[in-house]
Amino acid sequence: MHIDPLEKKWVLISLGMVSLFISIIMVDALLHGVNAPSNVETIDSRKIHLSEEFAEDNLGVHIEENGDITVRMVAGRYAFFPKQIVLPAETKVTFRWVSMDVLHGVHMPMTNMSTMIVPGYVAQVESSFPRPGEYPILCNEYCGLGHDHMWSKAFVIDKEEWDASIAEQNTTSDTTADEESNNE
Repeated sequence: MHIDPLEKKWVLISLGMVSLFISIIMVDALLHGVNAPSNVETIDSRKIHLSEEFAEDNLGVHIEENGDITVRMVAGRYAFFPKQIVLPAETKVTFRWVSMDVLHGVHMPMTNMSTMIVPGYVAQVESSFPRPGEYPILCNEYCGLGHDHMWSKAFVIDKEEWDASIAEQNTTSDTTADEESNNE
């Protein structure tokens, strides 16, 4: 079999271009930390309310011991729980989502927050909010007849206002704890 030298040259040029593009993509992904989601946690969708992490009392915004902010939410036909959350602007927030019934999608316009919530798995996404305001949380995966009513809201406040409200909560909880110990 004879391959014309001109054809061989174009095949090599094409393979070189493909190799160059793949190399650029790989280097860019490594430098910017872009990779496929690797947080594969499973959960029994029938027993979400019995789990410690996603129990009804544990949903919403939580400040971890190290200062990180974690939001735990549940998607179910046809609502997100809780319906409203308050978050600080310009701060990294980790969202942890589970579905109690069918496949849902969640999207927050004007942010990088968009993911699928697959029943039986925990979806985890990190995001931040550039400025204060009201951000809708929308289901972007058709989940049934009530899909168009499936939404929630995130109220984002200034970082200074957030810090002041946290300090006030800590002062109030310290005062309450002191009062309880005095009553005993």
